[in-house]
Amino acid sequence: MQTSDSNHLPFTAAVREFLRLESLGGVLVLAAAVLALLTANSAWSGYYEALLETEAAVRIGSFLIEKPLLLWINDGLMAVFFFLIGLELKREFLEGELSSPEKLTLPLIGAAGGIAVPALFYALLNGSDATAMDGWAIPVATDIAFVLALLGAFGSRVPLALKVFVLTLAIIDDLAAIAIIAIFYVADLSLAALLWAGAMFVGAVIANRLGVTRITPYALLGLLMWVAVLKSGVHATLAGILIALCIPLRDRAGGSPLRQLEHDLHAPVAFIILPVFAFANAGLPLREMALDAVFHPVTIGVAAGLIAGKSIGITSFIAIAALAGIVRLPREINWMQVLGVAFACGIGFTMSLFIAGLALEHGSGEYFNKARLGVLLGSAMAALFGGLVLHMSLARRGAK
Repeated sequence: MQTSDSNHLPFTAAVREFLRLESLGGVLVLAAAVLALLTANSAWSGYYEALLETEAAVRIGSFLIEKPLLLWINDGLMAVFFFLIGLELKREFLEGELSSPEKLTLPLIGAAGGIAVPALFYALLNGSDATAMDGWAIPVATDIAFVLALLGAFGSRVPLALKVFVLTLAIIDDLAAIAIIAIFYVADLSLAALLWAGAMFVGAVIANRLGVTRITPYALLGLLMWVAVLKSGVHATLAGILIALCIPLRDRAGGSPLRQLEHDLHAPVAFIILPVFAFANAGLPLREMALDAVFHPVTIGVAAGLIAGKSIGITSFIAIAALAGIVRLPREINWMQVLGVAFACGIGFTMSLFIAGLALEHGSGEYFNKARLGVLLGSAMAALFGGLVLHMSLARRGAK
């Protein structure tokens, strides 16, 4: 544990490195989103739309994958993002915060509230509209990069225990989002393609059990699985999760292929893939929207779910569990700080936009744009309220 090798970083050092990369990535994602909004509402908007609609194809004989650039980003690049999430989840379950029931209980209860209550807020406002209800999962997501970037703005005033709590809660949130995508957002299924995907997954599991630690076989099987899942009707990004679960945690020499791969991918995902996704998906044409779009039930449902649903859900579930004696806050954390990070978890941005695309883009586009507006408004207000509450609570802590 004393070595400085990335596979054997002390836990606190590994967490700090993760937080630093995520925080910097959050700043880049914000810059990309602002650039997208400016471009989509400028004289360059036609070029922006034409770029995203540019067709790109891969053909091998009679086999063809042809998609606009936007879908290559959302189905292809984001599969790498989900692959990284899968690596993080496996490591956390085997060695990290998710491996300890004692450490897991508090963020698990908070995450449950942060999923159930935002969905309830959205359903209360859109329950009578079957098409709009497809978007019920949009406000349940948390953008970990933005949340950690917000915490990073307060520097050393933020207790490490609070950062670890938020990190663990966000990881659980990601796992729930993956499950929601897999269960609720599937198109017409192709049994043959699913069988091919299953065969690739079984092959990766066998490679793991045989002790194969080189990444190349898993990369090849993962690419084939991605193609099969893409053709199956299940969202292709789930292939990234499945193949990540097969990457070995340890090799015979005591190294960690999983940790090394996670370390190698973290910067490209944070600094390239997520900013590209934000630029491609945050370009909402505000000039084409009437003022009443702000008051549409979809817009309000998403925004209220992110702002009020997240803060009320996370804080109230933890408070009830604490009163029942099920959990106890770490000594370094107070209730104002819990409320502050609960607001911050309402920054849904990347994951919320991703789910909005799956849930509503297949329609006329009217609800999709209103959902995107709700994500932007809700995430911005959640960041504002979270920042204010954290500023007050962390300032009081520093004054003691």
